[in-house]
Amino acid sequence: MTSQFAAADGRRIAYEDSGGPGPVVLCLAGLTRDARDFAPVAKHLAGRYRVLRIDSRGRGQSDRAEDPVAEYTVPVETGDALGLLDHLKIPRAAVIGTSRGGVLGMILGATQRARLSCLVLNDVGPVIERKGLDDIMVYLGIEPRVDSFEALAAGLQHLLRPTFPDVSLERWLEFARATHRDEGGRPRLSYDARLRDAVAVQLENSPPDLWQLFAALEGLPILTIRGANSVLFSAGTLAEMARRRPDMAEVTVPNRGHAPFLDEPEALAAIDAFLAAHAA
Repeated sequence: MTSQFAAADGRRIAYEDSGGPGPVVLCLAGLTRDARDFAPVAKHLAGRYRVLRIDSRGRGQSDRAEDPVAEYTVPVETGDALGLLDHLKIPRAAVIGTSRGGVLGMILGATQRARLSCLVLNDVGPVIERKGLDDIMVYLGIEPRVDSFEALAAGLQHLLRPTFPDVSLERWLEFARATHRDEGGRPRLSYDARLRDAVAVQLENSPPDLWQLFAALEGLPILTIRGANSVLFSAGTLAEMARRRPDMAEVTVPNRGHAPFLDEPEALAAIDAFLAAHAA
């Protein structure tokens, strides 16, 4: 069941709470995704962990912004994630962050170390490849030009076959339904289209040095997951992360681009072992 809480500025932020008995795992989704993106993880961890899944503002069932350029930013979204932990009076959690959600997780780990037990980064690191960002801008904020989820799934399978070569049409249909809103059977954006305006402004500025952010995570247990075919998170960046943090756990998921679904056996096995060691 979806619940909501009030962020510091009054925005209503939606979240899912499994209410499980174990350690808390906070899931932070990618740029255009929402809580549904972690449904496979929540199901897999059920009974062992309390899994929280948040809709960042402007996504899913959370409030849209008055000023998208000011509100759809990493610092504001990080504050909303911390606000959820405060709202639920949770002192400490493991964080799983996909893409932009991983950047939020790194900021939390660097600035709120006592609140994190460990951090899982799904297909993101201190270097975000420009080609991956350019690929995102091709579709960001643009409504699907199809009239059915089946057509959208077929289009995704065709478009992403080079980086997700073995994904079935049925799995793409599941993905399409988890990442879009159903409007009378027609797939529509499940996020504020003005998110494009905010990202465009952010891309005009010089990117921050995320290596400094990564260095600030010294001592925090990290698992990094990479899609073998990712164009946003390179193998070279993962190798440099491992060089700087020899204690970092890592796994590369074959036949996946940006980003692994986190229902792959390799990803789930790595998450299981990592959380068992560090989430308590």
